[in-house]
Amino acid sequence: MSDSMQDNWMNKLAYSLAFILVLMGLANNLPNIPGLLELIQSIPGLSGLPRISKFNSEFFFPLTFIFMTVVALLRSSFARDWRDQGSIKYICGISLDILMLSVIFAFGAFYLIENEQVCLIDTLNGDRARAMAENLARAQEYMDIFGTEPDDDFPDCITNSGNWVMPFLILAIAVFFVYIVKVWGFPIVAVAIVISLYTVISSISWYFDWTDNKYLTTTVGTMVDGIRGYTGAVIGARNAVILESNGILGQFLNITVNVVFPYVVLGSLFGASAGGKSLIRMAVVVTRKLRGGPAHAAVIGSATFGTISGGPVVNVLGTGTLTIPMMIKNGFTKTFSGGVEAAASSGGQIMPPVMGIAAFVLAALSTVPYSEVIIAAFIPALAYFFSLFLMVIFECRRMDIKAINTLTEEQKLTRYDYKNLIMIAGPILVILILLLSSKDTVGEGFSAFIFGYDSASGDPLPWILEVYQNAAGDPDSAGFYAVIILLLLLFLDPEVRKAPSKIIKALSDAGVVIAELFLLLIAVAVIDVCISFTNFTGILTIDVLNWLKSVSTFVIFGYEYVIGGSLYLMLALVVTMFATILLGMGMPTLPAYVNVILIIGPLLAALGTANFTAHMFVFYFAVASAITPPVAIAAFAASTISKAEPLATGFSAVRAGIVMFTIPFIFAFYPEILLIEAAQIMQPLDGDTSAGKTYLPGYDGTIHMGSLLWVLTKLGVMLYLVATALSRQDRFLLNSFEIILRLVLAALILLKLPVIANTALIITVLYLLYHHIWDKRRKA
Repeated sequence: MSDSMQDNWMNKLAYSLAFILVLMGLANNLPNIPGLLELIQSIPGLSGLPRISKFNSEFFFPLTFIFMTVVALLRSSFARDWRDQGSIKYICGISLDILMLSVIFAFGAFYLIENEQVCLIDTLNGDRARAMAENLARAQEYMDIFGTEPDDDFPDCITNSGNWVMPFLILAIAVFFVYIVKVWGFPIVAVAIVISLYTVISSISWYFDWTDNKYLTTTVGTMVDGIRGYTGAVIGARNAVILESNGILGQFLNITVNVVFPYVVLGSLFGASAGGKSLIRMAVVVTRKLRGGPAHAAVIGSATFGTISGGPVVNVLGTGTLTIPMMIKNGFTKTFSGGVEAAASSGGQIMPPVMGIAAFVLAALSTVPYSEVIIAAFIPALAYFFSLFLMVIFECRRMDIKAINTLTEEQKLTRYDYKNLIMIAGPILVILILLLSSKDTVGEGFSAFIFGYDSASGDPLPWILEVYQNAAGDPDSAGFYAVIILLLLLFLDPEVRKAPSKIIKALSDAGVVIAELFLLLIAVAVIDVCISFTNFTGILTIDVLNWLKSVSTFVIFGYEYVIGGSLYLMLALVVTMFATILLGMGMPTLPAYVNVILIIGPLLAALGTANFTAHMFVFYFAVASAITPPVAIAAFAASTISKAEPLATGFSAVRAGIVMFTIPFIFAFYPEILLIEAAQIMQPLDGDTSAGKTYLPGYDGTIHMGSLLWVLTKLGVMLYLVATALSRQDRFLLNSFEIILRLVLAALILLKLPVIANTALIITVLYLLYHHIWDKRRKA
């Protein structure tokens, strides 16, 4: 077989399986449409069909796991890449691929064998049927005696994988790591290896009783009469990695399959359209009379396109190819042009309503509905892009760049562009309407008026309102309907009508993206398992809190000073910021966020932030890592277009997007700007919520408009000061003293100490008035 033929069949197989995977995923995310199941059951031969979506996880999860990992294997085959590098290396590549394929199917089989709802071997040999019959008989006996039904309980599997599961898990994880390194690079695997080694060492230390250090003694077995045994270790490892919610086939697979799936498909379909170019043209038309022109267009276009694509590099390559050359042509430097595009594109991940994959994981891990996450993200995202706008304005003043005013023929909107804009607006509106709707209010108000329904009549909802009610507030349903709407709207594009195969290609591309994403999540799942297994974060949090109590006071010159909790929280937030940025360098947003929140999140909650706010804080800095040198992936992507020096582009992106590094501190101390109750609720250390909701000091779970507007006013002033200081320009060029003064005032304005904050605000107002009066006199 020739090289090209081998590449061809592997690619064809990968994309074919990816296409099937997408169809399976979309079918699984099919919303509850009244009457659809009954209609399908009426078809001869399908009367016993139990469901048509949200398939049973015990069978669907291992099936999708196999599909995703096989697709990832075909796309990252060592045999294909090492084919021309000598026979020995080629044979090693084939061996690795065969080993990976064997591990994939064996892992799926292990799951089915060990899962008590399946018990594959018992089912095949008949033991399962006998065990279920005995279980049913015991349940009937219990009911006869006590008169109530016992709790549902599946009998344990009689035949399982036994002690073979431990060596298999070690081998499987090692093989997965090899392919994760090939697809995603070494950083995420390095973190997983370090945490895995810590788990192994602390487990061995407990078994041999080497030390009493609680950080080095992870109990993995049993202790009988003072003798340590390894009996429970196999069961614990099996449950942790295979069966439990934080295992490889646990919560991250659940999020991928049941929530994220339609949004990845949506982003891929957008990529198949010409909507990105039309979006930039629209932004250019809107901003043509502003001095920033193309730079402002980049901010608007990247914010809009980024909320769909969800990835900074994809966003840069999708919009930057148009905006960066326009900015350079209009007089901006190559470095600034690339930096603004990188900063704006990275901000797409914090812009509602879609926000990228990491935001869905945030919603799942913080247990806050995604519909509330997008509400919480609104003001911080608005502040970020407003600051970018200000940065561009003052850069224009400094460089004396004028508005473009007149458009070239290429920049003008055409009828074709309006159709493309409908393709973008339609799905986004569907997502917003469904996510911000409540099931309880469907059939009332505007929706009732549109369909002529009177809720007081007691009549059942019309069919269309039932469909709406079933989808209201559900992110998976919103994503599914957005995909369907976009699939229909794509046929407005004459290029798609000429070649409908573009849609199939886009769907297959989505399957590949999902497959490679899940490969990454395997490493994240291993980290989660190890942290939960060792209880490292729980021990660390308690020790830090005890230490803080012991050093809460200090004496200087005979005077005793008490350190406030806010200072401790600030120190913890700064450490979290650096940890997230360092772990995020060269790494996608998702693993950077998850790694840090699993380790430091409980500590932030214990020091005085709400659990959700801690998640948002880490999420923001995981996004910011994409523009932070030395490994600023979004800035490096922009530099390939601008032809500027990559590292300089990275520093320019940080300067333009500096507010992304300050906004998290603001909502950590002023959680009311997140607008939702979850941002103001304290997280109990022991997880006991029986006492009900406990609010952070100074909050009661309601939004007080007066205090909110006051905070937003101070935030706006702070953004103005920071933008002018970093641009070194206001009405005229600022000297070094004025730059430092503005940065100091910006920090003081948002302090929680009213006397200092209000004094700084008064000084700022007086100083800015003086600056503007002096400018008028200077020009007179």
